[in-house]
Amino acid sequence: MLEKYENIDKEYYNCIKDLVNSALVLKMNEFIQHGNTTCLKHSIEVSYKSYKFARILNLDYKAVARAALLHDFFLYDWHLRPKSKNILQKHGFTHPRTALTNALMYFNLSVKEQDIILKHMWPLTLRNFPRYKESMLVCFVDKYVSSKETIIYRLQKVSGRI
Repeated sequence: MLEKYENIDKEYYNCIKDLVNSALVLKMNEFIQHGNTTCLKHSIEVSYKSYKFARILNLDYKAVARAALLHDFFLYDWHLRPKSKNILQKHGFTHPRTALTNALMYFNLSVKEQDIILKHMWPLTLRNFPRYKESMLVCFVDKYVSSKETIIYRLQKVSGRI
């Protein structure tokens, strides 16, 4: 899955290789995120695009690449979770904290990387305003990639390709 990124940008691969070679990160490939895109594929796409923008904007591209890869490190199928009437208990509100908790159990993360993971669902999570430019960048790239994945999936469904 990472071969195309490794060949495109060795520096990107060097930023994330310790994470992406972890069995737990690879487990993200077992869960569907948006449409028919796995959580791992989605996270790699967000990570790589965020990394590229961070390089252009002269931001901390290593923290961006690493945290964006772990931003959805919640390790469960959110489609199968019990439905809650409490909006604040829904996956969109709770998964950033779960992803951060999981990531901290297995990886050493900087304060900036933690902020990126925890704040990536802003503005849905109004209280969690991003503290760093890098956090805001990943937030916006995640929205773009998520929207693209969902729209492509729905268009494929409508056209009968899936």
